[in-house]
Order: sequence, then structure tokens, then C-alpha cells
Amino acid sequence: MDAFFAAVEQRDHPQWKGKPVIVGSGPHERGVVSTCSYEARRYGVRSAMPSRTAYQLCPHAVFVKPRMEVYRQVSEQAFEVFSHYTPYVEGVSVDEAFLDIGGSLHLFGGAAALAEKLRQEIRETCGVTCSAGVATNRLLAKIASEQNKPDGLFVMPSEPSEIMAFLAPQPVKILWGVGKKTSEILVRNGFATCADIQNADIRFLARLLGESAAESIYAHARGEDFTPVAWEGAEEKSVSREHTFAEDESDRAVVRGVLLDLAEDVGVRLRTLPRRALTGKLKLRDGDFSTVSRQAAFTVPARDDISLRRLAMELFDREWPQGAERTVRLVGFGVANFTEGKPGPVQGDLFGGAPNLEEIAKRERLSAALDVLRRKRSSRFCGVGVLPQSKSGS
Repeated sequence: MDAFFAAVEQRDHPQWKGKPVIVGSGPHERGVVSTCSYEARRYGVRSAMPSRTAYQLCPHAVFVKPRMEVYRQVSEQAFEVFSHYTPYVEGVSVDEAFLDIGGSLHLFGGAAALAEKLRQEIRETCGVTCSAGVATNRLLAKIASEQNKPDGLFVMPSEPSEIMAFLAPQPVKILWGVGKKTSEILVRNGFATCADIQNADIRFLARLLGESAAESIYAHARGEDFTPVAWEGAEEKSVSREHTFAEDESDRAVVRGVLLDLAEDVGVRLRTLPRRALTGKLKLRDGDFSTVSRQAAFTVPARDDISLRRLAMELFDREWPQGAERTVRLVGFGVANFTEGKPGPVQGDLFGGAPNLEEIAKRERLSAALDVLRRKRSSRFCGVGVLPQSKSGS
């Protein structure tokens, strides 16, 4: 999505169109920018920047508090649009997804035509813009989607030699697996562009980065990525949501707040299934792309918001204690190990003792009631979505 949160605010407040809009903490508060419009970016404002700094750069901007519930509703509508073009949709975050449209191309006259029609449907239905990238794999689709922002479409070459030629002048930081620290190591050793990686001795890269990282980055610099679109089929074995920050995030409270929203999103999705989850899982990817996963069992099979949030916060607080310094690129939460039985005690929980089953039933009824309200509110808003894809898709 193009400046997603800010775009929704400009849609809902026509008087703000064409003006710099900053979504996040107030201009005189301790906090950060969540998203800003392209008008604000011209003044140097960017995501994760302290709001006070953003105010200094652009004092005439409109500062607005995030409305996460509205953004989620818009996102749900966008994903509904995606389903008109393919059932194979991998949601990466609230405003990003990969679509495998290999089986739909003949219905729309090719990948580029499908992508343009999808973008048009979102624009006309929702009043916001999106950018899309068409390519043969996820890595290239992601890179392509960034080429003509905002409100653009880019079709990546499909021949290997043309792909390598396109990537050659690009900075190494464009590649998955190259975070700030890895980029500094590569540039310091003479690898500033993808061409430098393409022409490198992989044995030397392995000494710099380790064998696994070197092989991955070398393949990515050549446009190679064989990871399939992880769409959620009818027989889901897990439900998860992730959020990738536009800039590495070091404010623990910001990351924790996003995690709470993700846990709620997981709960909404989980309650559409006739199942409960036995296990919850936290995912954190640091600025250097190292990833940690932590999981634990619920006290009882869970599907209510309170249980999901509680386990997410317990895992997070253990992994990132109060006062500890850390820089995070991605945060995610998911549930797995489904059961269709009624709630019953689970061994090995974090909280030391099973809660009252009657209380659990009340939590589930409350969560279900909130879902009804969310759907009613969602019907008052149009949705937007945008995205890259996989396998000749958009």
C-alpha cells in the first residue's frame, strides 16, 4: 500500500489531500511517526522518526493519532479484492501481500493486465492508491513493487540475464538478508552493488558472512528465490500475522503495541475456524536479519483475545525485558497445534495454573461479540490493498 495509514486518513478527511499528514504520536509527545504521506516525505519525514523531529522538519503537517481498527478494516476489504484474482494470497502485513496468479493469467489477458485491473478495482472501490510489482518470484516482485511508488506498476524482466542486468546497479541493501550491519560489512569489503555480489568469489563471501548467509545473498543478487507463496489453504495448520517496520525500530513500547494488534488480528482469523489453538508463537527479526522464535503452550486451548494477548506479551517480555536495548525489523505472532475439542487444561503453560473454564467461555463470547462489531464497522469503510506477487503475478 502507498503510505497506507496516511492514505486512509486523507481518504476519510478530504481536506487533508495534498497536505503533509503524519500518523503517530503528537508533535510534542515522546513517540514516533508510524506512517507519513508522500507530501510529508518531501520534507525528510519518515517512519520511526521521533515525532518531535518530524515537527521540526514539517511544522505545518497534520498530526493524527493512529486508528488501527479502521486500518484493519480497510486491509480486510483489500484482501477481499485480492481474492477476486487468485485464491493464493500470502498476507505479509496489514498493507502488503504476495499473490500467486499463475493460474489466473488467462482470465485477465496476462500478468500486467491483471495487476492493472486489480489496482484499478482497489482505487475505484476504496479511494486510495496502491503499487504493484510483477515478477517470477517473491524477491523480485517485492523489489518491483518499490520501483514506481506511489500508484505505480512495474513489470520485472523474466529472462535470467535481463534480471541480473536490472539488479546489477542496485545497492546491496535492496536484497533480502542484507540489513544494516551486513550492508556495512559488504560495502567495507568492496561489495556495494548487486553486480559486486554477482561477480564475487562465494568462498570469500562465506568467510565474511558465514556459508548460509553468503549462499542466500549470492542467489538473491542473481534474482534467485524459490520460496513459494505461503497462502492460507482450507486446512490451515497455523494462523499468524507479521509486521515489518519501514525502518528498524528500537522503541520497545512501539513494538509491543504492534504485537498486541497482531495478536488481535490472529484472534479474529482463528475464530472463523471451528478450532482452538494449543500453542502460541512469537517471532522477532532484528535489524541484522537474525530471527528468533519463542513459543509456549496456552493454559487451555485458546481462541479468545485475552488469552492470545496475554501469551504474546509474556513471550515478548521474556525475550525483550524492560530496559534492554534492541533494534527490531519485524515482529510476528501466531498460533498452531489446533484442536476441535472443548477447552481443557494443557501442561507446560507459562502462567502456572489453569484458569476457570467458565471464565474462558465468557472470554470467548466477548471476543465473538467484538468480532460482530468489527464486521459492522468494517462495512462502513472501503478497503485498500496493494501488492507484489509470485509466479508471474502481481
